[in-house]
Amino acid sequence: MIDLSGRVALVTGASRGIGRATALALARQGARVVAAARGDHAAAVAADIEVAGGQALAATVDVTDPASIEAMVTAAMERFGRVDVLVNNAGITRDRFMLRMKREDWDAVLATNLTAAFTCAQAVLRLMIKQRSGRIITISSVVGQAGNAGQANYAASKAGLIGLSKALALEVASRGITVNVVAPGLIETDMTRAISEGTHESWAGKIPIGRLGRPEDVADAVCFLASDEASYITGQVLAVNGGMYT
Repeated sequence: MIDLSGRVALVTGASRGIGRATALALARQGARVVAAARGDHAAAVAADIEVAGGQALAATVDVTDPASIEAMVTAAMERFGRVDVLVNNAGITRDRFMLRMKREDWDAVLATNLTAAFTCAQAVLRLMIKQRSGRIITISSVVGQAGNAGQANYAASKAGLIGLSKALALEVASRGITVNVVAPGLIETDMTRAISEGTHESWAGKIPIGRLGRPEDVADAVCFLASDEASYITGQVLAVNGGMYT
């Protein structure tokens, strides 16, 4: 059984979807959770954790601003005194075919999805190295592995996360820190729920398991990688996609 008691987990993009499910799952396994999102959007998930008997801090962060990230980590340290797990989950899309993609759409997606993960990892690494332990888990995507038309910026950012994580895993393994990636497939979120039922059925028909994933499917994978049971796993990509890409 996964037991994260005594550990502190910081989750970016924690206000909804995969991030929210991950924050809740980590808390259920005993972790104290720093739920981070823009504005006060993470307050609700932090409140839900505390109502259920856990400990949580809602942190306001703009992941494209290094000063905001530093402030988030400082707040986590002031409240809990350590950071054991970082889940780089914050992400956006700005979909458009390549010939019509604006440079600002490219820059925004790379800044939020890729550069922010670099900045967050750098911010917690000093703490983890002192602790001689830590888990950095980054949420990529099947699109970063297989590509997708109209998502060159998103695919590049998610593929970049895989390369970043593999390189970092080699750098910090000797310090007791593991670095891994979870690559979800098509997951039931607010975005996919807005799509017609017929499209849902079409997508599900292409997935060997026969359904879209749930945010909890991804959250469970994150909890495993954060646990002692995964202490000998680093530099890996765990696909949570129902078999749609192997």
